[in-house]
Amino acid sequence: MVVLNRIYTRTGDDGTTALGTGERRKKYDLRIDAYGTLDEVNAVIGIARLHAAQERPFDAVLGRIQNDLFDVEADLCMPSEKGKGPAGARLTVTDAQVDWLEGEIDTLNAALSPLKSFILPGGTPAAAYLHLARTVCRRAERIMVELQDKPGESVTPAALKYVNRLSDFLFVAGRFMNDKGASDVLWVPGQNR
Repeated sequence: MVVLNRIYTRTGDDGTTALGTGERRKKYDLRIDAYGTLDEVNAVIGIARLHAAQERPFDAVLGRIQNDLFDVEADLCMPSEKGKGPAGARLTVTDAQVDWLEGEIDTLNAALSPLKSFILPGGTPAAAYLHLARTVCRRAERIMVELQDKPGESVTPAALKYVNRLSDFLFVAGRFMNDKGASDVLWVPGQNR
């Protein structure tokens, strides 16, 4: 369990931050960028929850995703798949978490009519924030893939799968919160030519 008695430590004043192993890296390091961007996703989901609170089962799903995102971040803060944290354990994302997310996508998608055009981000406030979370999630995924391709770095396959599925979930969730797709804002190709 994490215990935070003091919020400021001054250890980052030199432009570095610690990974889960205690190794220090520059704050612009790709690994730090990856889990920092996932923290942005989490914050945007938090705003979406403010607008989706009346949908209690859906809000509970978003709450679980927020918790799982911390698991992904914990996974990413370890520079090696074999690395262990100071307490000796390594928290990793599991395929079971990915499978659960896929099940939630299927459940929400079953209530939606098929798409006949691309979706413009918008509609209800909850939907708009879920679409924003999706775009930030895609950015996090791109950073994770770049990190994975960097010599000497690794990203666990389950973490990458989870983030890929999460962006799919957020797209479907945005439609779901747009009156199950009835209030989707559709792209009209060439409308303003």
